[in-house]
Amino acid sequence: MTSILSPRLNHRLVTDRLTLEPITVDFAYRVLDYHRDNRAHLQPWEPLRRAEFFTLDAMTARLRTMSDCIATGEALHWVMFEGDLDVVIGECNFTNIVRGPFLACHLGYSIDHRREGKGLMREALTAAIDYMFERVGLHRIMASYRPENLRSERLLRALGFEREGYARDYLKINGAWADHVLTSLINPAS
Repeated sequence: MTSILSPRLNHRLVTDRLTLEPITVDFAYRVLDYHRDNRAHLQPWEPLRRAEFFTLDAMTARLRTMSDCIATGEALHWVMFEGDLDVVIGECNFTNIVRGPFLACHLGYSIDHRREGKGLMREALTAAIDYMFERVGLHRIMASYRPENLRSERLLRALGFEREGYARDYLKINGAWADHVLTSLINPAS
């Protein structure tokens, strides 16, 4: 089953404890607050973020680009909320969506430092992965993590991702090239 992402589709996901909303520029203030509040927490796992990243103009431009990628079917970016829609508690992103015989994408995610260890990311990703397999029609979702990131290793394993390899100097993280463990999850219905 192959489908395309359409801006007319409602990509909102609701779980027992969470609401996942597709990124729009309307969330710029809330996403900016999330990144400012979690700057030190996320820094070891993300690309180097210069000071201008943490400005409203830069965040608005970033979210506009992400929204454009949703509209063209290249990605699906969600922000996560617990309870009301006032405070962003995390993000999950399915990027580099490739159609044709590959039908695959890359997964990235982050969660607020105060909400780690509560099963929220697993809950969010379970719903989002189901959506990507069932509604978008992907065959494979790929995710990588730094070997020292034991939380990501456990999360991906619990979600059913299998280790496929080890890539030296795979991504430039926090200003330095970093090794990553490569994993993937295959759509069981494919």
